[in-house]
Amino acid sequence: MALSKHVIPDKFIREPHDKTSHYHGLTNADLGQMEYTYGARYATNPIPKYRIPSKPRLVKFLSCFNRFLQTSDGSPVLNLASFVSTWMPPEADRLFHENVSKNLVGISILADLWHAPSAKNAVGTATTGSSEAIQLCGLAMKKMWQEKCKAAGKSIHEPGPNIVMGANAQVALEKFARYFEVECRLVPVSVESHYRLDSSKVMEYVDENTIGVFVILGSTYTGHYEPVKEISDLLDEYEAKTGHYVPIHVDAASGGFVAPFATPKHVWDFKLPRVVSINSSGHKFGLSYVGVGWVIWRDKAHLPKELIFELHYLGSVEYSFSLNFSRPAAPIITQYFNLINLGFEGYRTVALNDLKNARLLSRALEGGKYYTVLSDIHRKIAGPLEISNGISEDDPELYHLGLPVVSFRFSDEFKENYPEVQQRWIQTLLRAKGWIVPNYELPPALEQVEILRVVVKENMTQVLVDQFVADLLEVTESLAHAGTPLHSLNMLDQVRHKRSKPEHHAGALEGGSSEKSSGTYARPCRRKWASTPLREFPRDALHHE
Repeated sequence: MALSKHVIPDKFIREPHDKTSHYHGLTNADLGQMEYTYGARYATNPIPKYRIPSKPRLVKFLSCFNRFLQTSDGSPVLNLASFVSTWMPPEADRLFHENVSKNLVGISILADLWHAPSAKNAVGTATTGSSEAIQLCGLAMKKMWQEKCKAAGKSIHEPGPNIVMGANAQVALEKFARYFEVECRLVPVSVESHYRLDSSKVMEYVDENTIGVFVILGSTYTGHYEPVKEISDLLDEYEAKTGHYVPIHVDAASGGFVAPFATPKHVWDFKLPRVVSINSSGHKFGLSYVGVGWVIWRDKAHLPKELIFELHYLGSVEYSFSLNFSRPAAPIITQYFNLINLGFEGYRTVALNDLKNARLLSRALEGGKYYTVLSDIHRKIAGPLEISNGISEDDPELYHLGLPVVSFRFSDEFKENYPEVQQRWIQTLLRAKGWIVPNYELPPALEQVEILRVVVKENMTQVLVDQFVADLLEVTESLAHAGTPLHSLNMLDQVRHKRSKPEHHAGALEGGSSEKSSGTYARPCRRKWASTPLREFPRDALHHE
């Protein structure tokens, strides 16, 4: 859930009535409470919006009431913005509910899948997601760098540690640098680098104080895999010349449950000695419900003892390395259910089908001439290849590697013919049809380019792909063609934006120490917190990654 500010109810309720022009007054509704009879016709007492009720309510009534409120949320099936898995079979649902009250500290069963040298020596833990896992891996690399500096008699403060990553890095990677006081060195991305970490430039940012390089197996922007082996080879050469050892952490938040199954020949994991740790999200392409991530170190030597806590008060000796101690067991149990139920072939079938549907969508978009696709999973590696030896046209080994993600923008031809049409309206108009598709800028140096992005998951069937393309082309044509209501709306919005001054948006921070851009799409807050109302439920919260 997003960070929110506490509401002062009386002030929030009073403010609309203090304004000379408002619409709430037309119904004479009390903004501080909700009256509700649907589904519970005898529970007619109003419910306060912003304070805990003074009296209890019937469980049956509240259950129905909560379901009613959630009907205005986005449909998980039509949410093409999120990487998070939202469906599991009924058997897994039962397991989840049966174990929701159980507490689990952490387990790890993926070392073999990611080719750790010996599963017995690998060490890992479950986390709440990849965000926590990345913080842990970054801390381990920072601690190892500090120990190395101390052993060499060098200061750990001047000039201090740095971490290298692409400017396309997901916000969790930058969080580590900002929260744990590590200089964040961002390597610019470009069209030539496929909008990902540029291997031709990365070594310009590496020095003796680099604690590691974050390499992403599946960019949030376009789904491209970053070249782990290529960067590993460059760091091998650097160590041979300088003697400075720089490890790699692979952020496989999404790719960790795609690459091993869809493209098992691809080398990205612990097969490379320089890869010391890997994280992944079980609740993304691991197909479990939200709340489970994984992190594994190739061996105990790469997880400093100083970061591990030994616990004796739970009836036995346990070891903990986490940012939070307690966590529910249910998501982990359902993850185990998936691994056993689907097996390698089952996960491979799901991954191949996701990629097939993503290629179908990519080709349909480019065939329509309105859009240019930036992701490359539908493009063959080196021109037409002969399909022989039983190799299928759908084999992902024939194509550029990446996640089942489709990123696209207006084509140059479309922008030339319809310069007045704003791409951001596509997101809004698709939302009116139920689809949740984000429109946002590429990283710095390419921020003038806006993209739309679709994550193709297990429940994005060919039927839904066809319906989505039809809806997308319909709203696009309506925006483009003069005389249509949507085209008029687009033109009116352009005039309004030209005349209006920049607004002071509610819910952000005021200028100060964080005014300077960080260089990634995770922009620092610039304005002070305003009295933005906390909604009863986080609408469209499903799109959070």
